[in-house]
Amino acid sequence: MKSLLTRSMAIVLFLFISAVAFSQEIKKDAKVFETKMDKFSSKTGTFSKFIDTQLPDLKLSYGSAETRIRKLINGTESFYFYQIEKKGQYSTSIASIEYSDLLEVIKALKVLKQDVEKDMAANPDYLENKFTTVDGFQVGYWLAKGKSSWYITLEKYGSNSTLPIKDEMTLETALDGAKAKIEELKK
Repeated sequence: MKSLLTRSMAIVLFLFISAVAFSQEIKKDAKVFETKMDKFSSKTGTFSKFIDTQLPDLKLSYGSAETRIRKLINGTESFYFYQIEKKGQYSTSIASIEYSDLLEVIKALKVLKQDVEKDMAANPDYLENKFTTVDGFQVGYWLAKGKSSWYITLEKYGSNSTLPIKDEMTLETALDGAKAKIEELKK
């Protein structure tokens, strides 16, 4: 009986050690997602400078999110990002949308605005239509019960980063304002 108990404990210990070793091996192979902001700001051997220009808050269905233009100077290069920041009780979500991606988001929003009417006419039980940047920022809408609801998702990974937008015009005004401010700062 005692040897059976010892063998059982040895088997359990072996399985536990194997599981721990295997899980550590998986973590080594996992790729780390790097945004454009991460890529441009983490260059080694160069100085990085951040300069923020505050913009009006983005009105959400519930509350608001802070917005700004962040100019990143890395060595001799300058990059511009439209940032949307939503502070939560326990964490903060931030989208850093690089200027060329911002232009794509503005184009995509125009397409989405045209699609929402066609999609509503089809009267689906549920429908979601969205555009996603390479960094994981999303803009889109969902339809349910004959109503459209617009949203943005700030970060590719993480919780509480999806924000319901008051309406698409509020978002369009904010994006166009960010584009104009970046173009002014580039001069």
